[in-house]
Amino acid sequence: MAMVDVEIEGGGIFGLSVAFACARRGAHVRLHERRRIGAGASGGVVGALAPHAPDAWNEKKQFQLESLAMAPAFWAQVAELSGLDPGYARLGRLMPLATERAVALARGRIAEAERNWRGIARWSVVDTAAPWKLDSPTGYHVSETLSARLHPRAALKALAAAARALGAEIEEGATRPVGRGRAVVEATGWEGLVALGQETGVEVGSGVKGQAALLRADFRRRPQLFVDGLHIVPHADGTTAIGSTSERSFAHPDATDAALDELLERARRICPELASVPVIGRWAGVRPRAATRAPLLGPHPRENGRFIANGGFKIGFGVAPLVGEVMADLVLEGRAERIPDAFRTERLFAG
Repeated sequence: MAMVDVEIEGGGIFGLSVAFACARRGAHVRLHERRRIGAGASGGVVGALAPHAPDAWNEKKQFQLESLAMAPAFWAQVAELSGLDPGYARLGRLMPLATERAVALARGRIAEAERNWRGIARWSVVDTAAPWKLDSPTGYHVSETLSARLHPRAALKALAAAARALGAEIEEGATRPVGRGRAVVEATGWEGLVALGQETGVEVGSGVKGQAALLRADFRRRPQLFVDGLHIVPHADGTTAIGSTSERSFAHPDATDAALDELLERARRICPELASVPVIGRWAGVRPRAATRAPLLGPHPRENGRFIANGGFKIGFGVAPLVGEVMADLVLEGRAERIPDAFRTERLFAG
């Protein structure tokens, strides 16, 4: 078989984004996914590409902002190359404000958003949730225009097809043969974090289970909602996603249970328009959460030619366009200057 420049283990959003970025630069890429594309946390249903609050600015928020700003062009190119719709749209987000203190805090963030988001998007406090029928105890809501959505499964399918269109080889149901690539990128999700910790004796990270549901409710042109930790995300295909739980302890990583039923009840109380719509899908999976609480990007601590791209946790799809680019910088050109210090593998394994 022909020698490849880059081998990638893992067919989730990080693995596919790295494959796409490397293939765009002309590298011969082969990706191995031992189950199927999107078998892990990336194959969920929620797809909220939402920023952190615009105050207390740091390099993680800056990286996220840059990636969210890249997203329209990124997903448009993916759609063009693949001929498939990833379901991307930047329609913003509404967040009800429950207390007067929350209103004051939100108003204080208007100037921070102007400063830190640099005109890319707007953060404002409004007195209507239209077009949603949504109650707020104070009568006020945050409206911000940076958030976007996509359908994770459609996005992964499109991204895999786009990478193939650029010449990348993608193998499902396959493990990596040894020594075929010049560089190996491990994008292996929560199981990879656990395995890396066992290999190195360092607490690298773990998995946090999430459960979500898909409803037949067509609100496709509305902004997404974020209410008390709950995402309500309308999709382009006429469905609406509800998610998700955060479970540190779990016995069955892929099983839904009463926790999802409780989540659905909350969503229907929050948004009465969802009260009578049918549930058409239930999903559970485990998201990779690095010990640093940030994505983990960089060289493997013990073996030259191996690299890590993991730990997307709740922001994986939002940061993926830029993750792919900075990993391509590192793997193909040996440059790491665009990887934030907080994300670097060297920081976790120092000492």
